[in-house]
Amino acid sequence: MTIRLGELLVEHGALTVEQCDEIVAIQQQSSRPFGVIAEERFGVSPGSIEQAWAEQYAMIATRIDPLSIQVHEPTLGLITKRQAWQFGLLPILEHDGEIEFVTSMECLARALRFVGWRMPGVSTFGICDLHTLKLGLAMHYPFESLDAGLADKFLRKRSAA
Repeated sequence: MTIRLGELLVEHGALTVEQCDEIVAIQQQSSRPFGVIAEERFGVSPGSIEQAWAEQYAMIATRIDPLSIQVHEPTLGLITKRQAWQFGLLPILEHDGEIEFVTSMECLARALRFVGWRMPGVSTFGICDLHTLKLGLAMHYPFESLDAGLADKFLRKRSAA
């Protein structure tokens, strides 16, 4: 079962139950996105909405372990080593114009933004935990001078929203 965006925002303390109910009522009349109404009406930060959305997406996304699957090697060439680490994503398969990526919930929002402006065609995302993503990135996009602290800094940074 998927938790609704409003429920996550209430759980995180960004909205009250009453505010969430008010947004749903407005949304039913206007068909505007929940997050936009929450920002405009109650001042919820875009970053809070983005994080709740990423958490919601991660609940329904396919779980993929980048350490135990066979990565299609030519697909790795679609992005640079820097891009892989900066945006926290690992391209694992390209087939018929569709690219499949693995990322973590923590990196999902920035990975989606990057793919949206950089990759042509359709992209799908599988989710793994942050530690496993870091190991997968180290396996496929090794940086000799990248220590664990810097890797964590790259992958844990929040969006600028």
